[in-house]
Amino acid sequence: MSGRRVLVLNGPNLGRLGSREPDVYGATSYAGLVAECTRLGTELGLAVEVRETNDEGELVRWLHEAADGSVPVVINPGAFTHYSYAMRDAAAQRTAPLIEVHISNPYAREVFRHTSVIAAVASGTVAGFGIGSYRLALRALAEELAG
Repeated sequence: MSGRRVLVLNGPNLGRLGSREPDVYGATSYAGLVAECTRLGTELGLAVEVRETNDEGELVRWLHEAADGSVPVVINPGAFTHYSYAMRDAAAQRTAPLIEVHISNPYAREVFRHTSVIAAVASGTVAGFGIGSYRLALRALAEELAG
């Protein structure tokens, strides 16, 4: 990998892409998401590392790692988006751009999904474009890093 290091972090249930509610999250598998993010990262001159966990504490540790190393982040916090103040506080410590992504449009779904505790401390949010949300976020990140 060459280029500026970028972490693409994924929260709970995202490892089940392709089989989890395909009418909401699409047919692309998690492996497909990893391949697409890595491919586009290379095209954009970014060294993209994609990670996924169902563990809130692990996501918080990864955000600390990113803050300590000034590593830009694209994050899909999954359900943690709506209530994890620990994740919000970790994201607030960022020392590089952080873009929140969602595959679906949370505002077109259940009311509890309308609140993001992460959005206020993120550089920006991309939602509702399926796996394309990640592509848009990585492109925005590359532009922001190019300054």
